[in-house]
Amino acid sequence: MKLNYAYIVAALIAALPLGSCRSDSGRDELAHHHDHGHDHEAEGHDHEAEEPGHSHESAETGGEADGEILLSPEKGERFGVRVSEAAETPFSEVITVSGQIVPSPSETSVAAARSAGIARLAAGIAPGARVSRGQTVATVSARGMAGGDANESARVAMEAARRELDRLTPLHEEGIVSTRDYNAARQRYDEARAAAGSSTGAGSAATAAGSGVITRLLVNEGQFVEAGQPIAEIAGSKRLTLRADLPEGKAAAAASVSGASFRPSYSSEAVDLDRLNVRRVSGDPYAAAAGGYIPLYFDFDSDGSVVSGAYCEVYLRGAEKGKALTVPLSALSEQQGQMFVYVEAHPGAYQKRPVTIGSNDGHRAEVLSGLKPGERFVAEGVTFVRLAETSDVKPEGHTHSH
Repeated sequence: MKLNYAYIVAALIAALPLGSCRSDSGRDELAHHHDHGHDHEAEGHDHEAEEPGHSHESAETGGEADGEILLSPEKGERFGVRVSEAAETPFSEVITVSGQIVPSPSETSVAAARSAGIARLAAGIAPGARVSRGQTVATVSARGMAGGDANESARVAMEAARRELDRLTPLHEEGIVSTRDYNAARQRYDEARAAAGSSTGAGSAATAAGSGVITRLLVNEGQFVEAGQPIAEIAGSKRLTLRADLPEGKAAAAASVSGASFRPSYSSEAVDLDRLNVRRVSGDPYAAAAGGYIPLYFDFDSDGSVVSGAYCEVYLRGAEKGKALTVPLSALSEQQGQMFVYVEAHPGAYQKRPVTIGSNDGHRAEVLSGLKPGERFVAEGVTFVRLAETSDVKPEGHTHSH
């Protein structure tokens, strides 16, 4: 009996450390979620002293702590994160409309038929082909048609008048033919030569009236054309035109439009026309309304980055309305229909702030609420701050990332 009692006491003493370890482990499992195994004593910190739900994620790696998004200044600089101070600057009323880039009327020309006949396109002539001023686009000939080729008839008449003049010239010099008859023969020859022009009997040539790119062919190969009928449209590349479609309901604002910028559908950057030698070319807007819209036209220099025919979003600048708090469009982050900016709490820490946005001119947007002058916000590199915000998604409690 004494032996059995000694064995029971020894077993209870041996079980005490194991029970204590399990109890500590259970408490630790509720307070912390470990995704790795290591010696807690060798770790060098006391888990009992830590607050529940704290994060071991450091500002160096990014994450969020106490509502702040952490991104070290070194990493921010490497990723192009740039901070600016909010300030009020002059801002104009902006009307956002749709529009299109079209060839400039001053740069648009045609190649027209000089006589009636069958049109034959020259080699390489097609939409998109580049041509030079005076280059042959097509030839037109009526040879083989009923009534004959007018050019050939003119050439024959010119040759007959020339032979008659050659016959009368020596006779006039000898006094056999009167000056009156000689002058009449010379007049007939000059008229026939003017009618024939430079024709050689092969028809007339339709040449490009200006240099540029063929935007449209107006006839098909072998089609009959009349004299003066356009065969091809040619658009120059030095000047382009922006057509902005202003709704009729905003017609009163047309007179106050002082400038414009636009963002092509293929680009995320807006183009300011002020730097492209812009000239407003539209006339009275009330006389040009069609289909519920008033077209406003702006002629500008082409810098090679704008594609003719592209559709775009147009920002029409109206009267200046004084100073307003604005931020560059690159500072805005849209999340589920709400706009946000990231405000710098202190170097390496940012707070996401909802803001209400007014109009924008394609470069900057007016902030109606959510940001105050003097506050520092992320102007560039918002994407990397947003990635840092979502890089530390934690379950209940906290995770250790060592």
